[in-house]
Amino acid sequence: MNKIFYPAVFQTEDNDEFSVFFPDVQGCNTFGVNMEDAYEMAFDALGIMLSYMEDNNMPIPKPSKPQDIVLEENQFIVVIEFDMLAYKKKHSPQAVKKTLSIPSWLNDMAIENNINFSQTLQDALIDKLDI
Repeated sequence: MNKIFYPAVFQTEDNDEFSVFFPDVQGCNTFGVNMEDAYEMAFDALGIMLSYMEDNNMPIPKPSKPQDIVLEENQFIVVIEFDMLAYKKKHSPQAVKKTLSIPSWLNDMAIENNINFSQTLQDALIDKLDI
């Protein structure tokens, strides 16, 4: 996925803050205390949702045309530019190589069962660290 442009609906609230949602990305909502904060929060919310969708082999929704979105009072469109690769480079942890030893019988069984050693170690660490 290269750069993609999603329209976000910004809504001014009574306290001069902004709530934000993406009509094309269900469940992608956020808010900000001012325009700059709302934009940054919208970018991050979009990144989290699209990364999750991509990582879980879910279809990435196509963005609507801004002119096709029907707005209510106190709403306006802000187009959010998103680059998945740039987002993941900034927010995803860098992989590091680890060398470890396991009993040969366990290695053989794991290979026979098509176990992904890296993923298994990551899952075990996440579980062990309770994160």
